[in-house]
Amino acid sequence: MNAGPNGTDRQGEAGLSEAQSLLEQVFASEIRAWRGEAALGPLFWGKGVGVSLLLIVFHASLMWQGLALVQQLSLMAIAAYTVWILVAVWRCAGRADPNWGTLARWLTVAWAANATLVLLFLQLDLVMAAFGG
Repeated sequence: MNAGPNGTDRQGEAGLSEAQSLLEQVFASEIRAWRGEAALGPLFWGKGVGVSLLLIVFHASLMWQGLALVQQLSLMAIAAYTVWILVAVWRCAGRADPNWGTLARWLTVAWAANATLVLLFLQLDLVMAAFGG
């Protein structure tokens, strides 16, 4: 065993460091967006509007198929993604042209309100269906 000064396994730490490095490379653009370092336009339209539309189409297909458990997982993934993209857009808006940044932040507030209501009603629909309502 290759123990470090505080009794930790150095090989385990190296493996964790390599995994962390790989994740940082794979998700580099997402990390930059989360930190507010990405360009606002491509983030808003590409990862915001574009990916959200794909998620909506995917979830709608699950609703059509009646896959309740997968719909529940989809709602959780959509909620997590929505939180990430809203925070990223908000942060990136601070570095953008003031007019576009202000507009993006107002749209982010509206987007958050809309997403909250849509996710709430989709969740209620799943709960009602589970209880035969």
